[in-house]
Amino acid sequence: MKKIAIVTGANSGMGLATTIELAKQGFHVVMMCRNEQKGLIALKDAISQSQSSSIELINGDLGSFESIRKFTDTFHAKFDHVDVLINNAGVVNIKREITSEGHEAQLGVNHLGHFYLTQLLLDDLKRSVQGRVIVVSSGAHKWGKIDIQNMDMSRGYNVMKGYGRSKLANLLFMHEFTKILEGTNVTINAVHPGAVSTNIGIDRKTDFGRILVKLLKPFFLTPTQGARTAVFLATSEELSTVSGRYFYQMKEAPMSKLAQDPYLAKGLWLWSEQQIR
Repeated sequence: MKKIAIVTGANSGMGLATTIELAKQGFHVVMMCRNEQKGLIALKDAISQSQSSSIELINGDLGSFESIRKFTDTFHAKFDHVDVLINNAGVVNIKREITSEGHEAQLGVNHLGHFYLTQLLLDDLKRSVQGRVIVVSSGAHKWGKIDIQNMDMSRGYNVMKGYGRSKLANLLFMHEFTKILEGTNVTINAVHPGAVSTNIGIDRKTDFGRILVKLLKPFFLTPTQGARTAVFLATSEELSTVSGRYFYQMKEAPMSKLAQDPYLAKGLWLWSEQQIR
């Protein structure tokens, strides 16, 4: 029986590359994509490149709790478990934007949307022989800070601060979830993919940033290169009991002190729980 993987943000970049590689390795891959039209194009591309028909698309927007619930309802109508959940999707917003629930969008999508999705799929992961959650974080977490009193960033919004904060939140989520998962068959690890040439940072509405990304492309890793560590975490037998670690180029890497702060991790977890109720 094929293992089942869910990849968020699978319509382009690392998400699409991860989908293709997992399909090549025999997984049945569910692509979670916000935009249906782009998702269908990516689905066709993934099937062509992987030479596997065991890939499907389910629409879901991580910036909307209602959309996340609809995604999991659709998934549950077809499947009774999930082996690998790759929380890959991410946004970078030059100007402050908000999610459907009013959260600052970088934190709302990159952290909170994935937090909610993972909670809704936790029982499915536990029904796997060995469930794995892979969180795509970033070296940007090292400049991130969490201020529980200003989580909507209505004061002093800055794209770099916001992105760094969301990537720090990814690692704090992993830190706290590792404790909760102790004694279960589910592990969680995080990855820094490196500087990867993707569409992240390009404004979805105006296309702002596309020229800059094109100019810098020769200096970045390809999406396939960037996806290697996430695929490694999803498939390696030697990592079947490893949890709570942060990887770069398929090796464990150091995290910032803040990313390992148990009190900050607990505080963020409690705040996140309150938001999804």
